[in-house]
Amino acid sequence: MPDNADLMKLYSQRILALAADMPHATRLPAPNATAKRRSPLCGSTVTVDLSVEGDIVTGFGQDVKACALGQAAAAVVGAQIIGLDRATIAKGRDQLKAMLTSNGPVPDAPFDGLEVLQPARDYKNRHDSIMLALQATLDAFEQVKVTN
Repeated sequence: MPDNADLMKLYSQRILALAADMPHATRLPAPNATAKRRSPLCGSTVTVDLSVEGDIVTGFGQDVKACALGQAAAAVVGAQIIGLDRATIAKGRDQLKAMLTSNGPVPDAPFDGLEVLQPARDYKNRHDSIMLALQATLDAFEQVKVTN
């Protein structure tokens, strides 16, 4: 089990800076869909508002109540999400999960900024929080598909 020094390294200055400067941190007034995800282990939540045209994200808002790791992941997602399609977002989610759980490589661009979370591999109890923003975004996409 990692010790306190390892835990302090996990919360690097880069992760803390991302968490402090989250893009699209306000809810949308009239989204096409809203989805909320919660990590049962730690209680972190991410609510995503999504506007789409066709299969492309045109608007994004998020309300993030998570640890610094979950906030950092949401910041990377928020910085890249506008203009992406569902398949690209799903690929990013799958690659992030593989990076965390299977020692996989860093996700491809545009989600390559998630590499900052590589030190979290050893902290399985933080993985759910890190995954929330991408999962909630994909949940919102599913709602859009149902209503279109």
